[in-house]
Amino acid sequence: MAVRGSENESFALFLEECAREYEQTQRELKEIDLFIQQTTAEVERLAQRNTQAANRLRQIEAALDTVPRQDIKEAYTNLLNTQQRLFMMRGQLEKLQSNQQNLGRYLELLHKILELGAQTMRGPQDEGREEADSSQTFIVRIIEAQERERQRLSRQIHDGPAQSLTNLILQAEICERFFESDPERARAELTNLRTAVAATFQKVRGFILSLRPMMLDDLGVVPTLRRYVETFSENKGVSARLIFTGKERRFAPHKEVTVFRLIQELMDNAVEYGRATSIQVSLDLSDEMARVAVEDNGSGFDLPDTLTSPEADRLGLRTMRERVEMLGGRISFDSALGRGTKVGFELPIA
Repeated sequence: MAVRGSENESFALFLEECAREYEQTQRELKEIDLFIQQTTAEVERLAQRNTQAANRLRQIEAALDTVPRQDIKEAYTNLLNTQQRLFMMRGQLEKLQSNQQNLGRYLELLHKILELGAQTMRGPQDEGREEADSSQTFIVRIIEAQERERQRLSRQIHDGPAQSLTNLILQAEICERFFESDPERARAELTNLRTAVAATFQKVRGFILSLRPMMLDDLGVVPTLRRYVETFSENKGVSARLIFTGKERRFAPHKEVTVFRLIQELMDNAVEYGRATSIQVSLDLSDEMARVAVEDNGSGFDLPDTLTSPEADRLGLRTMRERVEMLGGRISFDSALGRGTKVGFELPIA
């Protein structure tokens, strides 16, 4: 009884910590809302300045022979600085919006945890013991899964957009140094810089698509998956394809998100852990059910041992099963060392 009382006390302390975290997250969301308003206004102002600078440069280029060299230099410098500032502020705005969405989901999760904890604490002591243990375990897994996702996103930001922006700044400095001594070299470097900016923009778009595709809210899961699988294939250098059957339709947003996130996670696992070079995603929608199969040619894993080991948490297999079953669905895993992996799941969507 003393042990059980200690567990209940620990759970109560955990709920108190969640309540404090909930209040802190609410404050952070308000701050981000204010930053987004300020940054949006700055982006609009810089966009106007960029248009004016571009128009000024076109006027100079139209009369290049009669314009003083200093005016040409100032026009190029002004446009370059404005574009660089605009690009950085847009990146900052997108990051703030992404943080806003992540904090919003985190706040919603904390709210559900607090509701679940309150119900558990109010329930009959004898009947609620097993449910409290199960709920606490599930909460821990959700938090751990969330932290793994944040770590993955942090690595992607560092290795992708952050590194690319650093390279762009260095290229801009090179252009600036050559502008006086070697205008032709400066022009060539500007061309390279423009190419690098376009490539970085594509990387950022791909990162946003991976993080939270706006198409999912606007068009639904089928068009979003078509775009995602195509982009995934290009970015990862693997052969990935989507086979869709049934009737293209919308269903409950939280179930559309679940279908998309599970497929996204399974494809990431196939490449990151299975070293797969080919992935096939099958999606069938009927009036009652969404059926999905994700199959790869990766290294596979020993199914019975993995499902009962800590490896299942690293791959997210337990969390996948719990998410699917919470929505009334079923999931199955088929894999063996050396012959790839096939995961199938179905969700009721009526």
